[in-house]
Amino acid sequence: MKRIVLVLLLFFTSAEVSATDRIISQSPFITYMLQYLGVADRIVGVSRYDFMDLPKTGGIIDPDGEAIARLHPDYIFTSDWTDPKVLRGVTPKNARGVVLHGFKGMGEVEESIRVISDVLDLPDGDRRVAEFSAKWRKAAAEVHGDGKRTLILSSCAGSPFSFGRETYLYEIFTAAGFNVVENHPTIRHLNKSEEIRTVAELVRLTSPDVIFVLHDSAHGCVVPLEGAKCHVVELNGEHFVYPAPQILKGLKDLKAWKKL
Repeated sequence: MKRIVLVLLLFFTSAEVSATDRIISQSPFITYMLQYLGVADRIVGVSRYDFMDLPKTGGIIDPDGEAIARLHPDYIFTSDWTDPKVLRGVTPKNARGVVLHGFKGMGEVEESIRVISDVLDLPDGDRRVAEFSAKWRKAAAEVHGDGKRTLILSSCAGSPFSFGRETYLYEIFTAAGFNVVENHPTIRHLNKSEEIRTVAELVRLTSPDVIFVLHDSAHGCVVPLEGAKCHVVELNGEHFVYPAPQILKGLKDLKAWKKL
């Protein structure tokens, strides 16, 4: 009798494990969302830029179809930066490709949490979204930016950029009480081929009171600010550069901005 019970236990345990979703996260911001929702243990592959030590599956623009196929995923979560034709081409027959958004505003971040909850059939999806929305808004209100004229800068591979109006960080810093003076509609890249070529030129044109530089060792994010005649605050870029619940850690950092 004990042997029969043991066999049945092994059968049902095996069935439960095999029924668990196998997920590929094609961007770190998606991985952070999956962690927030408590399903990081279902991730079997991540992009080359991810922090999880799992098999790598290429990037957002160039997903690796062969690497993806070897992992036999049920779902591939990627961003709207992935070409739809490319996504269809790398999605195995029995898998589903899911496109998520986030970079244009916090409403997109909230909607992506809802989409993941719906796709994975997680309980209380609406409650999770409402909870996250309340958390970030409350944390932003506690920052007290005092209406300071503000620029938000970072860089990628040595090329600096600023966050403009239709970005999640513009919304976050505005909710935190800052007057974000970048009037570009999205991210403004600063290089010789653009209308505004250098950080110094952007600072001169916008006259900020404070410049926030998002820096972390993984991304470099070095921004040349020699001679800037305003308050410069360096923030942990890992807490800000992803449109994901990780931003709650960023808002906690931001509360101390006057002392930094």
